[in-house]
Amino acid sequence: MNRIRNAELRAWLGLLVVLGPVLLVAMDGSVLFLAMPAVTDALSPSADQSLWILDSYGFAVGALLIAFGTIGDRYGRKRLLMIGAAMFGLGSVGAAFATSPELLIAFRVLMGVAGATLLPSALAVLGTLFTDPRRRAQAIGIFAATFAAGFAIGPIVAGQLLSHFWWGSVLLINVPVVLVFLASAPILLGEVRASGGVSVDVASVLTSASGLLLSMYAVKYVAAEGISTGSLVLGSVGVVLLAAFGHRQRRIDNPLVDFTLFGNPVFTIAIITGFLPLAAWSATAYLAATYLQSVLDMSIADAALLAVPGALVLTVAAVVTPAVVARVGYSAALVTAHFTIAAGLLLLLPTGTGAGIGWYIAATAVAGIGYGISFSVVADIAVAAVPAERAGSAAALAETGNELGNALGIALFGSLAAALFRVNGPDLAPTLTETLHLPGLPAAVLDDARSAFVSGLHIVAATAAILHGILGSVAIRILRSAGKSDSQPTGSPSRRRRPADIRS
Repeated sequence: MNRIRNAELRAWLGLLVVLGPVLLVAMDGSVLFLAMPAVTDALSPSADQSLWILDSYGFAVGALLIAFGTIGDRYGRKRLLMIGAAMFGLGSVGAAFATSPELLIAFRVLMGVAGATLLPSALAVLGTLFTDPRRRAQAIGIFAATFAAGFAIGPIVAGQLLSHFWWGSVLLINVPVVLVFLASAPILLGEVRASGGVSVDVASVLTSASGLLLSMYAVKYVAAEGISTGSLVLGSVGVVLLAAFGHRQRRIDNPLVDFTLFGNPVFTIAIITGFLPLAAWSATAYLAATYLQSVLDMSIADAALLAVPGALVLTVAAVVTPAVVARVGYSAALVTAHFTIAAGLLLLLPTGTGAGIGWYIAATAVAGIGYGISFSVVADIAVAAVPAERAGSAAALAETGNELGNALGIALFGSLAAALFRVNGPDLAPTLTETLHLPGLPAAVLDDARSAFVSGLHIVAATAAILHGILGSVAIRILRSAGKSDSQPTGSPSRRRRPADIRS
């Protein structure tokens, strides 16, 4: 009996240790949102460099997540966790003390590469810690809630630190957590390897990462500077590389991305649901942080406190969603997620240059319900929509969709806001923060700049809300059809494993 209790205690302590890096990986996707005005003051990045500072991390995580999952299967998950955590700590120190935008971007990429090693390996290790299916499900639920909470509390933690320390402190807080993990993991975690040989297709990794990088660079450049021959060429090369990546995945035996999974419409809806909410959340969180500080002239600490209600709602929603889903079903939860996010985004439209705090709090609280639901159920729906032998690929794609959503949200929606500011603003500097720091500008010009930024925020929020409304409507049709087709006899050979209530 004592042996069983000790084993269970060891498992829960192991989970606690694993959650540290998971929380850091999620937090670092959002921790710089409130810090960007301070980073701009210290390093003077250009408009496109500011966007790269924010989303180069997410790009690295999303582009390499599946590849490092395969590498971990071959060389050992615990070993990869240890290496990744050490890299993450070193990257955090380098980023905290960066003296130029280029250095900060480079260290953020290093942190992203390290983050890509941590997430899949951490989740795989849980399977060895908890052999009992019920305990394992509880642990995975805690894992998912921690990941969701990390995104939500990143700006809040940053705000509190920035009110007392310099901007690099928001990255330096990673170091103590990393040190605790490196000291505890060898004692509490066991090694995990896949049986048999596992290979990584290097060409696929390079083409996907390069294609994303060049395509997004072109988008950012056009948003900040306008269309040029160079941006068109680089963008075209990026698209060609992404097309080559997709073609290669259909020809090789062990693809990084199994595109045949997207033939299942339920799986496709789940992956898009993993992508779009994080894209909307990251973009509006970043823009709202600038709105509160640069438009409403709030302090960093006050702006961080205003994010607390939305973060609490998001976290609670992520925690309670599994229990609610057991009663109302995955279909109802997924559709509810999209429509509540759309409603929350639309609540940002009444914000203005003179007031808008109440609308901001209401928007984050309402949208937080949908974000919490989507973060909690997407992986389950994706995995349950495909045959059991392809569950690993489905889970990896769901996690990749989340990370790319975080990065591409700022890349695409952030670039849209930057382009609108360049067109509608006073055209004195590419960003609002830079414009406000120009000396000797009359009050009328500053008001025009703030109005142009708020208009961009409104258009981004409205665009994201419309996309969520469309996806919610499509989800109703697809999930209803899936429910009808799933009502065939259990013995049917074509029947696929689904969540118990994927039917409407």
